[in-house]
Amino acid sequence: MAEKLLAREKGFSEWYVDLVLKAKLADYSDVKGCMVIRPNGYALWENMQRVLDKMFKDLGHKNAYFPLLIPESYLKKEAEHVEGFNPQLAVVTHAGGAKLEEPLIIRPTSETIINRSFAKWIQSYRDLPLLINQWANVMRWEMRTRLFLRTTEFLWQEGHTCHETEEDAEKETLQMLEVYRTFAEDYMAMPVLTGRKSETEKFAGALRTYSIEAMMQDKKALQAGTSHNLGQNFAKAFETQFQGRDGKQHHVWQTSWGVSTRLIGGLIMTHSDDAGLIVPPRLAATHVVVIPILGKASDAEKAQVLEKAQAVTADLRKNGLNVVLDDDDTKSPGFKYNEHELIGTCLRLELGPKDLAKDSCVMVRRDLKQKEFVPLGQAVEKAKAMLDQMQADLFNKAKSFRDQHTFEVNSYEEMQKRAEDGFMLAHWCEKPACETKAKNDMAATTRCRPFDLKQEPGKCVVCGDPSPGRIVFSKAY
Repeated sequence: MAEKLLAREKGFSEWYVDLVLKAKLADYSDVKGCMVIRPNGYALWENMQRVLDKMFKDLGHKNAYFPLLIPESYLKKEAEHVEGFNPQLAVVTHAGGAKLEEPLIIRPTSETIINRSFAKWIQSYRDLPLLINQWANVMRWEMRTRLFLRTTEFLWQEGHTCHETEEDAEKETLQMLEVYRTFAEDYMAMPVLTGRKSETEKFAGALRTYSIEAMMQDKKALQAGTSHNLGQNFAKAFETQFQGRDGKQHHVWQTSWGVSTRLIGGLIMTHSDDAGLIVPPRLAATHVVVIPILGKASDAEKAQVLEKAQAVTADLRKNGLNVVLDDDDTKSPGFKYNEHELIGTCLRLELGPKDLAKDSCVMVRRDLKQKEFVPLGQAVEKAKAMLDQMQADLFNKAKSFRDQHTFEVNSYEEMQKRAEDGFMLAHWCEKPACETKAKNDMAATTRCRPFDLKQEPGKCVVCGDPSPGRIVFSKAY
């Protein structure tokens, strides 16, 4: 039989790591804090890339690539930026057998080096807006790592745009946040809250940061994507200017936004179970596995079953589905069932001599594990319908779970008692000291002030001072 996973109730973190390893999504490497993304995991990332890349390009963004190594002096040009990233920097001091005149920083993010290019490329308002995206790896030195969720090196995309006005930059910032929300909900089947981060939690060097926040099955929050209005901070540091319509020189208004391989961790923790990975069909590497059930069948029956299994596989593929025909006769059907449940194949199609005699097959959805008998002539239509329903059901299940574990708290004592229970909607005065107290006392941080949460004045649950409205506090990854 395929390897069994640790149960979630025995330890959610342990279950998560066990699943990542046994489903062959990733592995540890000999480089501290870094991971190897295995083919099963990379296939998910490729599907995410494919969808997101099209969404970006449909809005006019173009892909480019910038250097991995950034001169140290570049980071020092924007004081808040370098202060925010300094503890996480990996620095190259020697190369080619000699000490470098200036240390080079391995890219933690690219605002600085990209601005160096933007300053050369932009001359006039006619060059704006400039809409660039980069698919790349970055490095941020981490002391405590977890596969996909927090590693020293990870893969991501980072969008960088320049605009004539602050209004245009803010519009872009919120537009890209909506792209992330759409992707998370429509493709990952992962419901998210969209809103503004606190000043403490915003990106170093930004005017404002917005995020999408998801709830995992252990009721902790996951920041799944961020979009930043950078204002003119980096433009002023790097003299990224343009001649305006008035003939005068102006600094551009900028944005940056990104998601990373952390999304794979979010997908796992939102949907998967004690049998293994569950993947929303719109991102799945394999939609259907066709498994011939041969058992004690005669050679003639086996030949008939295999021939029909190949025909069904071909029909499914012709209709746009990713299909695997698992006809390995060294493994039992039970082994194959468990193996494909572990790696997250969405749908199982079983076909044996008895099924063939009835001109039917058996279909089983990964998330429900309930058998359905389907006429072979309807296999393609039924598979598509089941996958569509699975996509919708996964989202609805996750949203119901989040809604059940989202609640108001009206005192600090109540907040402390319910810190493990999910998303706490609490009044907050916007003072960093109150954020710090909650973080120190119960490891709960502000996630965002949701756009769709009606805001009414109240009193801060921490200090009692006036509050403009409620914000989400939660334990988080």
